[in-house]
Amino acid sequence: MTGLILPPGAGRKLVTKAQEVTFKATKADGSSVSIFEVVVPPGFDVGAHVHNDSQEFFYVLDGELQLLGFEPEQRTGDTWHDWRSATGDQVVTATEGACMFVPSGTPHAFRNASSTPARMLFQCYPSPYHELYFEEIAEIWAAGGAAVDPAAVEQMRQRYDVHQLTPLRYQPPTDADFQPTQRGA
Repeated sequence: MTGLILPPGAGRKLVTKAQEVTFKATKADGSSVSIFEVVVPPGFDVGAHVHNDSQEFFYVLDGELQLLGFEPEQRTGDTWHDWRSATGDQVVTATEGACMFVPSGTPHAFRNASSTPARMLFQCYPSPYHELYFEEIAEIWAAGGAAVDPAAVEQMRQRYDVHQLTPLRYQPPTDADFQPTQRGA
């Protein structure tokens, strides 16, 4: 048996307008856990969702991500950004070194609300659900041009144990979104 050693930046890459995913360890490598490095661009929101059978782990390498990893008091269909749990949990802004573990059945989400890309290490058990998911979503993004077909995304998510609670959104920010506020004298 041989281990897998990869230098920085190595691995099979999938690059779309919405994400860059580098496969680090996969089922093809003999791993029961899929491991990826993911670059999350400004404006990307995966939407709150649940997996019945999968567990996930997120580790922020660079930048800033908003993270959700709890059952809210009330699920709202449009956005998860203001959700709170019955015990007071709320969305967290995570920076370098922060992590989140998500057991099966737990609503979770991430988004990049900052003006710069974020980078995270992402692990999913069992392999290969998310490997196949990332490959297929790359095809959907590529075919979608300026807009992504929500029906194609929903059908794909159902195949890979992803039960969407709020919409996936990607709207690249403009420079105006991040300009300082002018204050009167």
